[in-house]
Amino acid sequence: MKPELVMVGPMMPHVMEALDSDFTVHRLWEAEDRQALLAEVAGKVRAIATSGHLGADAAMIDALPKLEIISCYGVGVDAIDLKHAAKRKVIVTNTPEVLNDDVANMAIALLLATSREIVNGDRYVRAGKWLKGAMHLTRAIRGRKLGILGLGRIGKDIARKAEVFGMEIAYHGRSRQDGVSYSYYDDLVEMARDCDFLVAICPGGPATDKIVNRAVLDAIGPEGTFINVARGSVVDEAALVAALQEGTLGAAGLDVFAEEPKVPEALFAMDQVVLQPHAASATQETRRAMGDLVVDNLRAHFAGKPVLTPV
Repeated sequence: MKPELVMVGPMMPHVMEALDSDFTVHRLWEAEDRQALLAEVAGKVRAIATSGHLGADAAMIDALPKLEIISCYGVGVDAIDLKHAAKRKVIVTNTPEVLNDDVANMAIALLLATSREIVNGDRYVRAGKWLKGAMHLTRAIRGRKLGILGLGRIGKDIARKAEVFGMEIAYHGRSRQDGVSYSYYDDLVEMARDCDFLVAICPGGPATDKIVNRAVLDAIGPEGTFINVARGSVVDEAALVAALQEGTLGAAGLDVFAEEPKVPEALFAMDQVVLQPHAASATQETRRAMGDLVVDNLRAHFAGKPVLTPV
């Protein structure tokens, strides 16, 4: 018999086809009564397939007493109750590495889009303003300092790519990393004050909730730029909007928000802000690889093999 699995939300067609092939899949998002479905399948389900956004809380884990593994589509697992999963001896996997390149590329794209005002330039041409005169000058990034909040796998990729553009790199994290030549700051406000750009690429969760607060945003300053490709929770969004409105923060490139897909409407009218719909890893190639890894982790576990990417 096929192992039984709860899928919390829809995934790419090829992932759903693969899971349907190997598992008896219960589609939680299609259920009129989610709790009733979980109660109905409680004695049979051994796996959850979810995403970093949807996660799996303690109540869902406890609703499935035979649960063995949670396979997460995405690198962020802050929406999964990891402590409770560990207590229940439930394996949790995610999809690291395969999305590093595209997420780092989005950070660099937002850095360039804000500094060179790519979106404003596009509007300028479309509105016919170029016919009346040249657009104002923008800013180069060579020789400017980039502070990275969270020098993990993706943070290091961002740093390497930014170095190609001639940028100086600094980083802040829980501790100084061995074998890293970039400048380390144990104080985030101090790093923000010394940098022209601050990129957030740290994990979400309680430890980083609103770590980019008003003091950090003010330290970046009216000539500085904040880029967020991490989680909306890592920045105090109300303080971010206020800093941009008041001009104490110069610009922002934002791929993530506190209550996605809701975005503070005040940002829509700001020419110094570039917005993206949480799309850093959203290329066909990367999303396919992420989906494949969700399936491969589940297949490995039920074949009695070690999972590929345990959290």
